[in-house]
Order: sequence, then C-alpha cells, then structure tokens
Amino acid sequence: MNPQQNGGAMAQQFDLIVVGAGMVGATLARALADAPLRVALLDGMQLDAPLRARATGSGYDPRVSALSAASENILARLDAWSRIDPAYRSPYRHMCVWDGAGTGQVNFDAAALGENRLGHIVENWRVQQAVLESLGQTDVQLLGGRQVSGLTRDDELWTLELADGERLQAPLVVAADGARSRLRELAGFAMREWDYLHHAVVTTVRTGNSHAATAWQSFLDTGPLAFLPLNDRDGQHYCSIVWSLLPDQAQRVMQLDDPAFLAELEAAIEGRLGPVLEADPRHCIPLRQRHARRYVQPGLALIGDAAHSIHPLAGQGVNLGLLDVAELAQVIRAALVRGEDIASLAVLQRYERRRMGANLAMMAAMEGFQRLFHADALPLRWLRNTGMRWVDGMDGLKAGIVRRALGLEGELPELARSTDQAG
Repeated sequence: MNPQQNGGAMAQQFDLIVVGAGMVGATLARALADAPLRVALLDGMQLDAPLRARATGSGYDPRVSALSAASENILARLDAWSRIDPAYRSPYRHMCVWDGAGTGQVNFDAAALGENRLGHIVENWRVQQAVLESLGQTDVQLLGGRQVSGLTRDDELWTLELADGERLQAPLVVAADGARSRLRELAGFAMREWDYLHHAVVTTVRTGNSHAATAWQSFLDTGPLAFLPLNDRDGQHYCSIVWSLLPDQAQRVMQLDDPAFLAELEAAIEGRLGPVLEADPRHCIPLRQRHARRYVQPGLALIGDAAHSIHPLAGQGVNLGLLDVAELAQVIRAALVRGEDIASLAVLQRYERRRMGANLAMMAAMEGFQRLFHADALPLRWLRNTGMRWVDGMDGLKAGIVRRALGLEGELPELARSTDQAG
C-alpha cells in the first residue's frame, strides 16, 4: 500500500495494527511476526526500555497471573517462556478449595493427572517483558509512547489518529488495550457490563509455613480469598493474595494497620500457612464483569480484556486472553493461505464463533460459583458442602474438570497445544 495524504500529513501504512502491548496484545503481535504481514504494536508506554517491577519489601510485584498449561504452551512456542527467569516462575502442583463457613473441601493434585504441575504463578510484568524481548528479534514495528485519540474508516482502511498528530492506517486493527479499551469505545462496540459489588484487596505476604506448592482458596461469607504460591526466597515463604470483599469491608481492611491486617488475614485463611508475618502495600481494585456483545466488525477485532473481563476467582482472565490470541492468529494464518481478505467480516467471525462461546461459558461458571458461595440460605450451604465432599471423592470427575480448565484437553488452537518446550 502507498502512504495516503490527508492535509499534507503522511499516514504510516501497515497490514495489521495491534493496539495495546500488555501480555495479550504483545503475544498476538509475536504470534503473527513471521506471517507475510507488516505488523505494528502500539502502546501508550515506551516499548524500548526494560520493564521494572514496583519496589516492594517482598521483591514481588502485586500483579500476578495463574498461567495454565495452555498459556505456557503458547508462550513456549513463541520463544517467550524460556525468557522468564525460572526463579520467578512459581509452579503449583496442588489446589485446595474449601468453604470457609462449612465443612466442604476439594483437593486437586497434578500427579493424579499425570502432570508435574497444575500451572505457574508469574508476575504480569515478567510475562510482558519476555514477549517484548522475543518481539525484539522480529520485524514487528514497536510504536511506544503513542496515545490513540481518534478512529475513522474509509475505503476499507482504518485510520488511527494519535495524540501527537501522527496517523496510522491498516485494513485490520486489533484492540488489546484492556478492560477500559479506548479503541473499543471509539469503534462503538456495545457492552454488557455489571458490578460484582465486590472489591479485590491485592498484595504479597510472607508466611511462617511453606505454601507446599499449593494454591489455597477459601470461600468466605464476605467473598473468596486466594493465597497463590510464589517461590521461596532466602528461605522465606511468600504468597500473592487476592481477597474479594464487599466495598465497605474492603475499605475497612485497607484502613487497618499492618499488625491488624496480618491478624485478620491469618484468621481468614484459618492459619493454614502458619502466621502471616509481613505484607507489602495493599491495593484495592473494584471488580466489574464486562463482555462485548460482538468481538468483531469489518477490519476490527477485540481480544483479551477488551472483549471480556471476569472475576479473578480462578485466575482465568489472562488464560482466556491468550487463547483469544492463539485462535485469532490461527484464523488469520489460515485465511492468508487461502488468499482471503484477513480484514473481512466473514474471516473475523470465525474467531468470534470459536471464542465467544468458550469465554461466556467460563464467565457463567465463575458467576455461578460466586453466587453459590455468597448465598446464606441453609439449604444452599448444605448443598455446596455436600457437593464439594462428593466431588472430592470422584477422582475421574476432578481430573476431567481440571484438565479442561488447564487447557490439557478439549478443542485448542495449534499454538496452545502441548509441546516439548513447555514445562
């Protein structure tokens, strides 16, 4: 394509522009880096300098993800997984989930699945940095420090107007700019959106006892509390916590001094990891669920949190986004082989059909769990505790649930399938 002029300003031309260089957007750019396309990755942050964690007492950034086996496979195939320091890839081999107001408990074990782990807890910035480093070995053009201010479509081209007056054009644009996507708003996508009426209190804590490579999750009357295992450092034990609370409770917890907060947290987890000894600064995040009514329109697609954001209950958010990446990349590559227009609605709807149902199913499951465990009615308490004990005794059923949740079976795009590199 030749650069087009508008009032003397030349517009840079690409075949595909990915807006948003977080974990999901950067991974899509990397997944298509060797396709016969001119690809640009655009973000408001600078992309030419290494990322840095927030300075914390624990040395861990509070923003982490529970990466599934499918996500590991995607990152491994794209030369990113090996770029994450193994000291900061925290494997978990067990999961213990219980009703904090009852007696029901379910235990999951990787060995029962014939696997050596259920997944890894990794700081988000380390995943993002690994993908960006891998992108540095490709021809993808990294456009950092750019803010999108306008979006128009003409002659089957999208034009991105940037805050500094620069203009970019491409027949296909992908919005990967997060739950509050500016691009999604400019393109006029309709959303379903509702408030969970909960806030998440997030931080990193040091515990007296080892987490035993276990993800611990208690469903309390006030909301779920997760202790996600991080690798020991200098003989000290660390976990990332996500504590979902009603807004007034979250505000109260945020205002506690450290000794009171540590004591309340230890009581909430029933002392299962011994005393909670230290905590990094706390962060409070309002929880909203969002889902786009459509993921695509001609020449434009939504992926990751721009398309759907869910309760952090099971740490599935980034895994769903990376599966979006794998599916969209596969659809685009197949269309290129067939000589089809990759920006056409017919092509992009293949991605939408394959991902929307799976994402909605996960969102519905998380919503169902949230409602079931927040219910006070005695019959429901009895039902969930009895049900948890029943599931815990059904090894085959448990294995099936976990294998599908971790991306170890089911219909998966090529990038997400098992490879000898993963692990």
